[in-house]
Amino acid sequence: MSQVSEGAPLWRPSDEVVASARVTRFQRRLREGGAPVGPDGSYADLWNWSTTEVDAFWDAVWDYFDVAGERGDGPVRAGGPMPVDGLRWFPSATLNYAANALRGDPSATAVIVRSEAGAPRELTYGELAAQVAGVRAGLAALGVGRGDRVAAYVPNTAEALVCFLATASLGAIWSSCSPDFGSSSVIDRFAQIEPAVLIAVDGYTYNGKGFDRRGTVAEIRDALPTLRATVLVPYLDAAATLPGTVAYADLPRPDAAPEFEPVPFDHPLWVVYSSGTTGLPKPIVHGHGGIVLEHLKALSFHQDLGPGDVFLWYTTTGWMMWNYLVGGLLVGATVVLYDGAPADLWGLAAETGATYLGVGAPYITASMKEGRQPGAELDLSRLRGIGSTGSPLPPEGFAWVYEAVGADLLLGSFSGGTDLCTGFVGPSPLLPLRAGVIQARGLGARVEAFDEEGRAVTGEVGELVITEPMPSMPVAFWNDPGGERYRESYFDMYPGVWRHGDWIKVLPDGGCVIYGRSDSTLNRGGIRMGTADFYRVVEAFPEIADSLVIDTGRLGQEGRLLLYVQLAGGAELDGDLVARLRGAIRSALSPRHVPDEITAVPGVPRTLSGKKLEVPVRKILQGVPADRAANRDSMANPESLAFFTP
Repeated sequence: MSQVSEGAPLWRPSDEVVASARVTRFQRRLREGGAPVGPDGSYADLWNWSTTEVDAFWDAVWDYFDVAGERGDGPVRAGGPMPVDGLRWFPSATLNYAANALRGDPSATAVIVRSEAGAPRELTYGELAAQVAGVRAGLAALGVGRGDRVAAYVPNTAEALVCFLATASLGAIWSSCSPDFGSSSVIDRFAQIEPAVLIAVDGYTYNGKGFDRRGTVAEIRDALPTLRATVLVPYLDAAATLPGTVAYADLPRPDAAPEFEPVPFDHPLWVVYSSGTTGLPKPIVHGHGGIVLEHLKALSFHQDLGPGDVFLWYTTTGWMMWNYLVGGLLVGATVVLYDGAPADLWGLAAETGATYLGVGAPYITASMKEGRQPGAELDLSRLRGIGSTGSPLPPEGFAWVYEAVGADLLLGSFSGGTDLCTGFVGPSPLLPLRAGVIQARGLGARVEAFDEEGRAVTGEVGELVITEPMPSMPVAFWNDPGGERYRESYFDMYPGVWRHGDWIKVLPDGGCVIYGRSDSTLNRGGIRMGTADFYRVVEAFPEIADSLVIDTGRLGQEGRLLLYVQLAGGAELDGDLVARLRGAIRSALSPRHVPDEITAVPGVPRTLSGKKLEVPVRKILQGVPADRAANRDSMANPESLAFFTP
């Protein structure tokens, strides 16, 4: 595909789409109550009100969705201004995530399960609630109660969802890792939270090959002295056993109705972890209430999901997108849990009747390079939304979706992260969509671009900051009682303002462009540039399957600019290709950004969630030992580091 201009118009919502959107209904309700949120479809007015009248907005979200719980008569916020400064949301409220997730029509389909390892399955909301009630009783019989941690080494299966909801229903705290994580990576995570129970599978299947993980499970169990029990879920082999474990099928399951422990709004729901590419992973704690409100808002108002929708997002239990995916239950949608290789997610969407498909941006660009035409090849008539996250999607990827998948759907390019367990810039069904431009800042998310002086700028690239608190900001980091690690992670650069670590440009109309991580900036002769711009130029070449650009410079000292390219099948990095790459970069970016070296590599190092390891590779090239710079167990392709290691 030829290059597409950033900002080229691609889609505009019809009057019918705007009128029927769930966010429009919310806007009407607010307007009837006297809030200055503008007419139907006026997203800018609604966003401005949501980020200036913060308390009124989140109170309205609670009321609009009739959250299951007790609101109480206290304020929306007490203390603050940010969570690290003692802010508490809804301090007099009580609720339970699981109670809100299991409110769907008992006869409606809650879960569609697909995997390489087993037969297709489906569960209704009634069947899911019954299984949750049973496992809840089983966990309680093992001594699990409010505040205890349940760690899970499980793939994206129905059992993972059931165990999570059962844990939450008790007021216990969930934490999960995918079984493709190695033992050291899992122990680095779970040992920090001292779990009471470990739930683990015997193995998993990927790309048609089975992987027995019982030895790894034993290593993990032996490294966690606080465990009272380990529950083994046979997955690879239905007859699998492991000495010293409780069989999942043998958990006591009295026939009882679901019960839900009421907990405070900020009671810990789960512990998720930073990517762990460097250092010990940060154990990030989110609360029941913050996640319920944020996911209700994001899924309903930005993705327009609700009952009748089928929500599929390719993920593992080791990535926050799993936590986000299962949030589809909060809005009454059907969630698709898929465990296996991403061989053909377009086909999976067609087969399951998905109305919303979420993938990593690299999957879209790979489909584009392969010449796929999913809209012509498959019946995707139910598909009305596509989500893209993990890394910036270039304008050509935007355009390909509308040419090759469907002309009348909403492409939701998201940016956010594990830290808030959401996308704080993303789609809106009220706004037109342009190539390479994320449509909007999220409702309730006061996202700004700050210059070096800490001033908000428009139309210029700056540090992505959030200047007003959001309920899904972490309650805390585990084992960080003084909040020092929390403060250092987000609030060191701009006191009282969340700095996320990305480059962003906020356009005058509120659209956003993400340019990659601000700590992997290319700074050449004083010209600062995000890596996304670079990849867009390089990966437009059909000969290039993937790429990685590294600036080895240090503070006050310019280094070398190194471009590594993974070649497409049959391509050769000869003098002609090198010359064309250099010419394209000189023309599209600047002469100062022409690489000093261009080198072919067998693969580009990526995390399990698809992010390029720019910062770790940069550290390796600056002399940091590879095992200190990157955690191989958190990588999709750890063998790729060998090329960069002396």
